[in-house]
Amino acid sequence: MNYLIKPLSSPGVAIVISDFMTIGSDKNCQYPVSSPDVSDRHTRLEYRDGVLFAKDMRSLNGTFLNNEKISESPLQFGDILRIGDLEFQIVTPDEKTQFPLQSKNIIWNEELNSLVHGSRSDFPILMLGSSGTGKEVLAKAIHESSRRNQGPLVCVNCSALTETLVESELFGHIKGSFTGAIADRKGAFESARGGTLFLDEIGDLPYSIQAKLLRALENSEIRPVGSDRTIQTDVRILAATHKNLAEKINQGSFRLDLYYRLNVIQVSPPDLAHRMEDFDMLIGEFCKNFRVRFSFSALSELKKYKWPGNIRELKNLVSRASALYPHQLIDEVHIHRLLDKSVSESSLEGDLSSQRNGQQLPIIKEIEKQMIVKRLTANKGNQKLTAIELGMPKSTLHDRLKYYNIDVTHFKQKPA
Repeated sequence: MNYLIKPLSSPGVAIVISDFMTIGSDKNCQYPVSSPDVSDRHTRLEYRDGVLFAKDMRSLNGTFLNNEKISESPLQFGDILRIGDLEFQIVTPDEKTQFPLQSKNIIWNEELNSLVHGSRSDFPILMLGSSGTGKEVLAKAIHESSRRNQGPLVCVNCSALTETLVESELFGHIKGSFTGAIADRKGAFESARGGTLFLDEIGDLPYSIQAKLLRALENSEIRPVGSDRTIQTDVRILAATHKNLAEKINQGSFRLDLYYRLNVIQVSPPDLAHRMEDFDMLIGEFCKNFRVRFSFSALSELKKYKWPGNIRELKNLVSRASALYPHQLIDEVHIHRLLDKSVSESSLEGDLSSQRNGQQLPIIKEIEKQMIVKRLTANKGNQKLTAIELGMPKSTLHDRLKYYNIDVTHFKQKPA
């Protein structure tokens, strides 16, 4: 089987390694690269009896395999080669080099692309963020990108079941263990064997069950309700919640050790209002599914709305349009009836804003946010100068300001 080599600086691009490949700055190399730190003929990759080897060609700066300098070494799937100042990863042809979901919002797209490799690991992924942002769709995409995609994806809504039922739903039960248990029943852990278990609304899981879930994750074993024997498990866990887990931990209603066990990889889908670049794509997909057409003026009116219910609210609006106005062109005059104003937009927006402010950002995002704040402070709110110093287009900086809810007016120097 031929391997591929993928430059880590350009996600999604991978080149097949045939019999051999020479990497260097010479344009005659099979893989020419442009870098002052790369020798003319820097590294040679070649197969020997079906095994791929990397050989340093007496380069000036050396060849490094997983941060160890080598003269020659066999390669395996996932290995990282450093050649000069460039890094490459060895992948297989069936390795997905792009995440199934993509976004026109730069920040969210970067986070989605970071899931390409995270999806293929067996580490738990915790999805945080407002309700209706598409966490279940994201869970399905992660499962499809994982090495467990031939196994089942089992979803459990932890908020929809009583304490007794959620334990049975997760771990199963044996006949006669409680009233109504007329037969043995597999739980979600067993049903998802070899696949993925998605625990939606994990923040609503009863406290007494959290300890049992933690034990199942730590020991990879469960005990069905009413049974005196344990069963070994083989699942990958995805969890999601719109609740502020830091606040629930402080209140004593969510276990800190369970949070750390679930929070190996964290991803936070943004509110629809923060990724309006995707609005046309999202509504286009819903319109195709529900056979609905909107006029240009109607779409313009919808784009002015704040969408407190996020993508779920948008989908509901399109389905409502298909029910109320079948086979009609939805115009601006229809919009006021289609929009759900029963819940105050301002109160919902306030709840979501406080939730976002209370939600802990991933470390890399927190660092980026602090860098932006620091440069805005030094430049007295000058966005153009800040963008130049941070090495990003002004439009990208503007996206990040919206994402991190940073008000530039706070940094501008007030007149005396």
